[in-house]
Amino acid sequence: MEAGRPRSVRQLTLAHTLTTIDSDSITYLTMTDPEQSLNRMLHAIADPTRRRILQALKERGASSVGKDEGLCASDIELRIHLSQPTISHHMSVLTKAGLVETKKLGQWMWYRRNETALRAFTRALRESL
Repeated sequence: MEAGRPRSVRQLTLAHTLTTIDSDSITYLTMTDPEQSLNRMLHAIADPTRRRILQALKERGASSVGKDEGLCASDIELRIHLSQPTISHHMSVLTKAGLVETKKLGQWMWYRRNETALRAFTRALRESL
């Protein structure tokens, strides 16, 4: 409030209507595991880069070493045009959401789509909306 300037009637009313809330009377709703899982998946696909990664992982035979399914991190880097640390971050989010499966072969990390989880995700989304 500026010096010498009176408060408006609305400000005064609001200041006098505040009450104390008894924290014991508040009911907290917890999310169930399926809700948490759906939220993680929604967060994962909300980012356009992660959607591009999922699309790249969908391509059959796109691997630089001729594997029919999945891509290594360097293959993803080439397709998405981002640095390795950025790719690792996005892959971590997708993996934690259960949308991508990982496998370490030697020094390379291989990624592939978890088609079962993606189908379950679309089913859950359809049912929840």
